[in-house]
Amino acid sequence: MFLVLSFFLCTTKVVAQTEVLAADTLVTDTRPWTERLKARMDSILTSPLLETTQLGLMVYDLTADSTVYTYNHRQRLRPASTMKLLTAITALDRLGADYQLRTSLYITGRIAGSTLIGNVICVGGMDPMFDRTDMQAFVSQLRQMGIATIQGRIVGDTSFKDADRLGEGWCWDDDNPVLTPLLCDRKDTFVEQFTAELKRGGITVSAQGPQNQPRATRRLVGTRSHSIAQVMVDMLKESDNLYAESMFYQLATLTNNKTATAKLAASQVRQTIQRAGLQPGDYRIADGSGLSLYNYVSAELEVAFLRYAWQHEQVYIPLYDALPIAGLDGTLKSRMQKGRAIDNVHAKTGSVSGISSLAGYCTSAEGHLLAFCIINQGVARMADGRDMQDSLCEAMCR
Repeated sequence: MFLVLSFFLCTTKVVAQTEVLAADTLVTDTRPWTERLKARMDSILTSPLLETTQLGLMVYDLTADSTVYTYNHRQRLRPASTMKLLTAITALDRLGADYQLRTSLYITGRIAGSTLIGNVICVGGMDPMFDRTDMQAFVSQLRQMGIATIQGRIVGDTSFKDADRLGEGWCWDDDNPVLTPLLCDRKDTFVEQFTAELKRGGITVSAQGPQNQPRATRRLVGTRSHSIAQVMVDMLKESDNLYAESMFYQLATLTNNKTATAKLAASQVRQTIQRAGLQPGDYRIADGSGLSLYNYVSAELEVAFLRYAWQHEQVYIPLYDALPIAGLDGTLKSRMQKGRAIDNVHAKTGSVSGISSLAGYCTSAEGHLLAFCIINQGVARMADGRDMQDSLCEAMCR
């Protein structure tokens, strides 16, 4: 009888404890999802990594139009390649996805029989996608005009932008793109390549005409171009610095100056900062790609841009489509390959010496669309920053 009673009392005690635990679990589960998210984020930010590095973090609920979580979100930090978001959003907002980056072909002089007595002028508009196929199209257009000999020179017109071939604050030993408006297959040998392509196409260049004809009437032969929407894909998914800088300099055309400069382009980004509700003077915009050591932004600023994009459909749709997708493509293909973040996080990565960053969008388990920015500065190992970012993203998607 005593054994039976003891067993009954023990069983009752276990059941009671189980009910208490279940009740505790129930209480935890019924907290607002934002509180559960904050608890998860707080837990991640106990990492020893923050003892030796800086972190700027902000999460904004676009669905509820409210801030969810911040950590040093106003601290000015170097963005690395998340700087490309500011460039892309400004370009989509001010120029539009259909805006064309052009390379044009002109001739001067006259055509006598099959001979052009004059120059062929290639005018660069800083199209980073111009390749040999485009160049061959130019050769075909000249042949269709009946030209077999050019008694003149092949001239490269690079007046679209200033003579600076590198960005302000770029490191000399980085893999920097050449900032010239006349490239072919990313190489700064346009005139040489075009001369060789003309020869392959059966057109002889005698180079006997005058080298400079500033007042000569130009006759348009053809134009090759690519849209901002096209350029944006590799710019964001593959974090292409040349593509970003090419788009950045297009912004300078909005100032109606004849020559594009980085300062003129940056002035347009600063105008978008103001439209997004922040003060341009609080930040430093040096380039369009994030290579510069002189860029200083904040997590709050990048989230403000992401929010601004979301509020403007013509900006948000092409931007969202071009962002890397966690576990699937671009610079996020090998990250967040399991859990709830995969195929959920659409974000731009950033990585330069000492800086690892991530900014973009994801959807919480409750169906709320979130905009976020995470900047880790002072990291000795890029993997440490990426691991923290991936954990934070998983926490946002739960």
